[in-house]
Amino acid sequence: MLNPKLPADLKPFSRQFPYFYKMKSTFFFYFGCFLTILFFAACNDDETIEPAEQVPDPKMNLAAMPYDNLSDYNIFEGDMTNLSPTEGVIPYELNTPLFSDYALKSRFIWMPEKQAATYHNEDIFDFPVGTIIVKTFYYYNDFLDTSQGKNIIETRLLIHRDTGWMAAPYLWNETQTDAEYHIVGKQLEVSWRHTDGLDKTINYVVPNKVECTACHNIDNNLFPIGPKARNMNRMFAFAEGEKNQLEKLVEVGYLTAMPTLNQVPAVPLWEIVDSGTTEERARAYLDVNCGHCHNPRGPAKNSALNLYYFEDDPLSLGICKPPLAAGQGSGGLAYDIVPGQPDSSIIVYRMNSVQLDVAMPEISRSTIHDEGVQLIRDWIAGLDGDCN
Repeated sequence: MLNPKLPADLKPFSRQFPYFYKMKSTFFFYFGCFLTILFFAACNDDETIEPAEQVPDPKMNLAAMPYDNLSDYNIFEGDMTNLSPTEGVIPYELNTPLFSDYALKSRFIWMPEKQAATYHNEDIFDFPVGTIIVKTFYYYNDFLDTSQGKNIIETRLLIHRDTGWMAAPYLWNETQTDAEYHIVGKQLEVSWRHTDGLDKTINYVVPNKVECTACHNIDNNLFPIGPKARNMNRMFAFAEGEKNQLEKLVEVGYLTAMPTLNQVPAVPLWEIVDSGTTEERARAYLDVNCGHCHNPRGPAKNSALNLYYFEDDPLSLGICKPPLAAGQGSGGLAYDIVPGQPDSSIIVYRMNSVQLDVAMPEISRSTIHDEGVQLIRDWIAGLDGDCN
């Protein structure tokens, strides 16, 4: 009778080599145990270790925007108060920025992979769908000693969806750890030590979402203001070294169709005396602070005042032009600009006021920009001509 524990074809072998057979039996026993352990270990691993979920880049999920918190966009890495951009988020500055109650601003731009803006010589660039433009407003606690830290107030996003541009304002929390989507506006008391060593306190106004369209408006549609060739044509200290901003955008694939740099216009830095003539600096200041409304396609087109940098018609610039839609904002003065007479010019009168229905610009400031007003006064004082 055959041994029931052995296959029939192994019995003769076991009788001839009993010792080897016992070793082989032992081998199969332990090998089976080893396979059993591996099986249960694998099962255990499947239950406790799962592959990481592939989370899509939140910046690409346009349908879900705006997000509840600024941190959801992954714009900044590390401590958010450092405003340190993540990879692909490019910082930039403007030659002459909009005045906003002396607030400092950090600016960034992000575009989807393999997408680029198309260069324009005078107008804003043609940005692709998915572009996010980021502007953060903050104050150093002491402008003479930046080591004393800063107070970040708000971050405004312009998001280019397939239906057009969308404004998404975010208000920073008191701990400066994040910013929350905030559409209703707010007034905040902000204090700092200014560059002249004096303490300043203002009633900072955070605009509501609707008010964003009051300035970012071309043909009644929302558009960016700052990213134009003339205002971005400047050097910037990037992490990898100093480079022209426009050339940087071309290098990373964010800008196409740009001519050689010597063919690109550039406005001066309004506060730097030797960056241009008084007229060039004044025109650059009016261009970015007023020209986005006062142009043939802007919300103040009914004024017939065109303060775009490239406008060369004296009457359109306001020289000896009677006001058409100023109302009480004219202050009883006869012309927008009177050559040689800043105190008789409506532009100076309105810039030098914070009174409702008089002050220009109408929003984004609750205090007078003394240095800006002085620049415009100096320009008008140097103009030749007579309105009589």
